[in-house]
Amino acid sequence: MGIKSVGFIGIGVMGKSMAYNLIKNGFDVYVYSRTKSKADEVVGKGALWCSSVKECVSQKDAVITMVGYPKDVEEVYFGSNGIIENAKKGALIIDMTTTSPVLSEKIYSLATEKGLYAVDAPVSGGDKGAENATLSIMAGGDKESFEMALPLFKALGTTIIYEGKAGSGQHTKMSNQIAIAGAIAGVCEAIRYGDLAGLDRRLMLNSIKNGAAGSWQMSNNGENILSNNFDPGFFIKHFIKDMKIASSEAEVRGEKLEALETVLKMYEALENDGLGDMGTQALIKYYEK
Repeated sequence: MGIKSVGFIGIGVMGKSMAYNLIKNGFDVYVYSRTKSKADEVVGKGALWCSSVKECVSQKDAVITMVGYPKDVEEVYFGSNGIIENAKKGALIIDMTTTSPVLSEKIYSLATEKGLYAVDAPVSGGDKGAENATLSIMAGGDKESFEMALPLFKALGTTIIYEGKAGSGQHTKMSNQIAIAGAIAGVCEAIRYGDLAGLDRRLMLNSIKNGAAGSWQMSNNGENILSNNFDPGFFIKHFIKDMKIASSEAEVRGEKLEALETVLKMYEALENDGLGDMGTQALIKYYEK
């Protein structure tokens, strides 16, 4: 199946750039967001506005969702006005939200019954990865569906990996978020220790970021911290959502991930202080309190 028309639901920090990259690659992109003003920029760049989920998905070759929370995924996929009931038979539906693997499996099952092709494909790379089309894409579902989605994925990212059956993309993203939790906490603790020892923050990070301690978090969010930039490439509130999913999935399997649980509590403290809309690099504020 050749994909020409794409319904894109969720025009947030990352979704707006992802939709625009699809337009730049020749796809006809129809967009819907609960807050219309969020879509104004991408509509100005060639997307077509739809006033409902139903309108956005009807008769489209493919549908991509990039929303906030599992409850938002449920809202747009299920029910008489949702994606599964209104997408045309044979359409490809791709949820790129980071959400529950169990929910991805449910979407896959119901979509298959309706003659739809479903892929769970969460991403990593933040707002810059979305803007530059360099996202890492972790896909679960049938291999046939993954191959159908490749032209779309190639417009959005550079690391595109088929992880296995439905839900596998989400499980891989949970591993990603667990690793990030430790990495960003490590960066913040290194900066805090440097402050206590009287070191120059920038000189210290420049000295270690290209060695064994180096990471994406250090090079990017470390720089954001040094620049006192706490704008969200990825919201604290969304990272908390992801960590809770990872914690729950580990618990179901009889495991407690202690580093994850510790970092989750730190971020929850920041959210309780009203900082949930800041970027994840604002974890440094926990150490500076």
